[in-house]
Amino acid sequence: MPDSPRESEISVESLIRHTTDNQVCRITLNRPEALNALTPDQRERIIRLLDEASADPDVRAVVITGTGRGFCAGADLRGTATTGQRTAGDVARTLRTGAQRLIAAVLDCEKPVIAAVNGTAAGLGAHLALACDLVLAAESARFIEVFVRRGLVPDGGGAYLLPRLVGPQRAKELMFFGDALTATDAERLGLVNRVVPDAELDRTAREWAARLAAGPTRALALTKQLVNACLDTDRATAFAAEAAAQEINMTTADAQEGVRSFVERRNPEYRGR
Repeated sequence: MPDSPRESEISVESLIRHTTDNQVCRITLNRPEALNALTPDQRERIIRLLDEASADPDVRAVVITGTGRGFCAGADLRGTATTGQRTAGDVARTLRTGAQRLIAAVLDCEKPVIAAVNGTAAGLGAHLALACDLVLAAESARFIEVFVRRGLVPDGGGAYLLPRLVGPQRAKELMFFGDALTATDAERLGLVNRVVPDAELDRTAREWAARLAAGPTRALALTKQLVNACLDTDRATAFAAEAAAQEINMTTADAQEGVRSFVERRNPEYRGR
């Protein structure tokens, strides 16, 4: 007999934990026995939490991490049909409404998002990490473009994200061979901001999140938007977007506080507004 809606919701909440402390939203994938592979329900909860973080003025930074040996092993393929008849458009529709929505939710979140990669990040799990604004990795972390091992084409925005981060040749190497990339090599290639000892990952992520939460929230959101869009636009469009972002930001209390604190020669006190 299927679980009741309430029982199902409790289950999803326990598998995708959520806390908000000191204006930092922390999303923890908590399915360690499956290396935090994502089911559709879990994916939808992450999307919802990111959307809520965008809209909540009391949230000023987000951290995504996992429990156990894995950050996220990608989409949970158990139960996925590999035989039988499909209608044209079914696969594209599933990706558009599923994995692609998850990556878009990270990219479009109006608060800075930190990935604290505690272990293996494979397939969609790797793309979930790489879509974040800042990536911290434990020394034991591994990044794997696992799709080729299963005879699949990369999804979840992988062919969009990777070439922008490491260039097309490196991206093809990672995707064609599907070899595990160590945290140190990921940092060397520019996929990771910093590698830290496993025991220091949580502390470092909290320190970075606290710094972001104390920053000018709207300015950070507009900066994120400009950087994410810059590689998809020509110079004139990018300059126009920059001017528009400046216009919007100068109406915020934080921008006024920043200028005022400079004139008064004191540290600014940003409030995220």
